[in-house]
Amino acid sequence: MSNIVLDVQNVGKSFVSYRSNLSRFLRWFGLPVRPVHEYWAVRDISFTLHAGEALALIGQNGAGKSTLLKLITGTLRNTVGNIAVNGRISAILELGLGFNPEFTGRQNVYLSCGLLGLSNRQIDEIIPAIEDFSELSEFFDQPLRVYSSGMQARLAFSVATAVRPDVLIVDEILSVGDSYFQHKSFDKIRQFKQQGTTILFVTHSMSDVRALCDRVILLDNGKVLKDGPPDEVVDYYNALIADKENAKLSVQQRRQQDGWLLTRSGNFQAALKSLILMDEATQESVETVRVGQRLVLKLTAVINDNIPRLVLGYMLRDRTGHVVWGTNTWHTRQVVNNLKTGDEVEFFLRFTCTLGPGSYSFSPALVSSDTHLEDNYEWVDNALVFDVINTDKNFFIGTSWLDAVFQISRR
Repeated sequence: MSNIVLDVQNVGKSFVSYRSNLSRFLRWFGLPVRPVHEYWAVRDISFTLHAGEALALIGQNGAGKSTLLKLITGTLRNTVGNIAVNGRISAILELGLGFNPEFTGRQNVYLSCGLLGLSNRQIDEIIPAIEDFSELSEFFDQPLRVYSSGMQARLAFSVATAVRPDVLIVDEILSVGDSYFQHKSFDKIRQFKQQGTTILFVTHSMSDVRALCDRVILLDNGKVLKDGPPDEVVDYYNALIADKENAKLSVQQRRQQDGWLLTRSGNFQAALKSLILMDEATQESVETVRVGQRLVLKLTAVINDNIPRLVLGYMLRDRTGHVVWGTNTWHTRQVVNNLKTGDEVEFFLRFTCTLGPGSYSFSPALVSSDTHLEDNYEWVDNALVFDVINTDKNFFIGTSWLDAVFQISRR
């Protein structure tokens, strides 16, 4: 991908306050008036995007994600740096932005599309598609003030995607409304991406990030903390949140030869000593398993400091990072209490492989309760990777095998 459609270089945005409006006015003309307070929402942001690339901006609230999108769309003016856009941008930012609550949905379509530079004739041609995609029925000709937030999101997305843009920017709006329309919207976004549209969006849904994005930028306090592949940045972000809550930062990442990224974090008061996947019958270690095979996952934890409780949690992921299954011993009521330095605890998880063919990973977490945010002793993403193969005996298609048997009665 050599065609750069968005180039952001050394961009920063500051918000300042002055002692008086006169001071602010003098500053506009370049006079050296010192502000009372200056806050940089984003600073020193640089990245480029190519046609067809999908980038997510992630980070905690207040990290500067929405401010950066507003700078790119021109809603805000950057204090320093340069932003160059090659092509037409379509953006869905704050819910209802650019809509008039007294206008009907149809009237707001004409208003919004007109602001995008479309003529009335062009709007006449696309308005049936907008009405159809939004599925607002009779509400399409009702005032926007009677719309729910989900209905407004439907209208906003339908307008923004009525004509395929060069760059589509979406700020968290897809989290509003029903799951059906979220599904429908993501299908549209995927189609645009395949057709060469560049996607830039803010979301707190890490599964959406893994499924859609080629790249992720993690923002923290208005600066780029990490920029890289989805698995690397998302796992780092999850570990960072846990370690911030525990007031200790210890995050290690290593890309393994098989391509899986191993991310390790925690305070290591309890630590992973070994993790082995075994055939239940032979007790032998396995790296490749068959559909329907009985397995045992054995984890040994070593205690490095006295702790009141120990809980083991697992996440099972597929190659795309999608969480297939997960649970922990807090929810199964198997908490281990009052552990001393030097103790070791063995956990055995017995299960039947009901997965479809492919590559999978287990991510264990040693914690003190039902969440890693209280005490993250150790969390290891993709600690154990294994492959699943199918046999003629269990022929099926899809991602999961069901222990299903046909019964046929002919009359």
